[in-house]
Amino acid sequence: MMRRGKALLEGSRQGSVDGGSGVSDKELVHKCHSDPGGGRALGAAPRTVRHRSASGAARKCVLTLDGYSYVIVASPPGGAGAPREEAPRPPPPPAPRNGTPKQGGLTIVRRSSSRHKSESCPTPTDEQLDQLSLDTDHLPAVDTPDACDKAALRLRYLLRQLNRGEISAETLQKNLQYAARVLEAVYIDETKRLADEDDELSEVQPDAVPPEVREWLASTFTRQLATAKRKSDEKPKFRSVAHAIRAGIFVDRIYRRVTSTALMQFPQDVVRVLKTLDEWSFDVFALFEAAAGAPLKYLGYELLNRYGMIHKFKVPPTILESFLSRIEEGYCKFNNPYHNNLHAADVAQTVHYMLCQTGLMNWLSDLEIFATLVAAVIHDFEHTGTTNNFHVMSGSDTALLYNDRAVLENHHISAAFRLIKDEECNILQNLSRDEFREFRTLVIDMVLATDMSFHFQQLKNMRSLLTLAEPTVDKSKAASLVLHCCDISHPAKRWDLHHRWTMSLLDEFFLQGDKERELGLPFSPLCDRNNTLVAESQIGFIEFIVEPSMGVCADMLECILGPLHSSSKTGASQEPISEDAPGKIANETSTKFKIRKPWVACLSDNKKIWKEQAAKDAEARAKAEEEANSPPAPAPTEE
Repeated sequence: MMRRGKALLEGSRQGSVDGGSGVSDKELVHKCHSDPGGGRALGAAPRTVRHRSASGAARKCVLTLDGYSYVIVASPPGGAGAPREEAPRPPPPPAPRNGTPKQGGLTIVRRSSSRHKSESCPTPTDEQLDQLSLDTDHLPAVDTPDACDKAALRLRYLLRQLNRGEISAETLQKNLQYAARVLEAVYIDETKRLADEDDELSEVQPDAVPPEVREWLASTFTRQLATAKRKSDEKPKFRSVAHAIRAGIFVDRIYRRVTSTALMQFPQDVVRVLKTLDEWSFDVFALFEAAAGAPLKYLGYELLNRYGMIHKFKVPPTILESFLSRIEEGYCKFNNPYHNNLHAADVAQTVHYMLCQTGLMNWLSDLEIFATLVAAVIHDFEHTGTTNNFHVMSGSDTALLYNDRAVLENHHISAAFRLIKDEECNILQNLSRDEFREFRTLVIDMVLATDMSFHFQQLKNMRSLLTLAEPTVDKSKAASLVLHCCDISHPAKRWDLHHRWTMSLLDEFFLQGDKERELGLPFSPLCDRNNTLVAESQIGFIEFIVEPSMGVCADMLECILGPLHSSSKTGASQEPISEDAPGKIANETSTKFKIRKPWVACLSDNKKIWKEQAAKDAEARAKAEEEANSPPAPAPTEE
């Protein structure tokens, strides 16, 4: 391009010196790769038109580049000037010295060839933006000049609509993708053009053309001075590769901000409660109140967003919101006192603690984390408020469907995946076939492991595995044990939370006992509201179920996370913790990696309180029994 400009301008100068004598009236036209609109595509060659005058008075060349026509007129000394319609000439050259020939004049005029001045693109008005269509089916090619205008206009419109909350995620994504492709095309073109300019401009020597021509070359072809000389009514263009890169970063930031904006809006009270989400004894009851009875929707959404699952697996925000809302409705289907949406939210938050605060998330893949969180959310979906034993003994349709094996757990999984098949709730729509199969297998394994009939076998298998010299823990089994422990973890939480959970669970058990009485079935354990020892049952549950489960789970986590800690000590949650001083980092001589175990203190405190309550209950029962067995007082007699 520079070589063509150099040859053209040198030819013009020569014509001004020799006067162009002997030149015919014939006009010579030369076109190079011109586009139909008179402009050129990014990276295309310029169009050049040469005119030779019959009188020799002047020679003119028209160079079309970037949508403008540059008219270059070379005049002999004392000859005719530029055409009257052209812009003012540059200042005349200095007067010639004695003995030197007079020089001719050179005039360069720029005209807009692709659009009239009145058709330039100022900042669009609100009325113009309101009429803009965001349809992406008929947009110009990304490597054309018009594409930049379209992309810029659409970005303005998108930002305007985002502030109003009037744009769908799909439309937003398509338009941002188009703008990003335009930026990539400009970046590639700018890179190539600047590389060519550095080479070609160096060939234009100072003595080859007049100073004003060289200045014009520098400002036009390298665009170094174009920013300062740009008219106010001209649209800015990318001046360098750095500008294109910065523009790309800008669009990326817009996309990220837009993605966050498109997410579900949280009430301020919910945001306030979720600030304590990382705590072991998270108050899910406070979340229930703040969320107006929909804690699972907000907590599930927050967790999937916090772990990057929405972005990683391209989960449409509206689809996720619909899925969580339907899941929450399923938990409320039978109005259970305990196995409801509040319990699901509590288990999901406890799983989050295990993933985040112990460092388990660093051992799992993104898909495994995704499956673990979803399994926690759906693990009791559409729970009937009765146990598997009740279904089997009563011969329910669900027991018949699943052949008396893990009746409820099979239903939770099956109902959840049937819901996911609904297009409006399909949070897995962008997973590959292999990812979907792995995800489904993991969720099935984890939810089935919450069946309490598998409890002792599950702990026994993990204990046996951990006694090996070099144990290798299967990720599915590890995640299953974590979910199972979180499912029964309320006795390991703060007393006020645990006591509230206990009362809710007993209410549910007693309702089942009432049904069993009506059906003539024997009472299931803890379901007889007239003969259940509450404190004693909780002590036994803590000592024989919860404490051993949490102990094995902690041993497993320390086993699998120890190697990660030894190779990298950057994560605070992976620092070795002294057993005798929880919360303090042990010295570097510690030989075994330890995780924080806030549940140890809670289990101890709760068990102590229950023992005190059991003693009081025993004393009250003894007193009542004594009063029942004591002979009645003799009736008073009349004297």
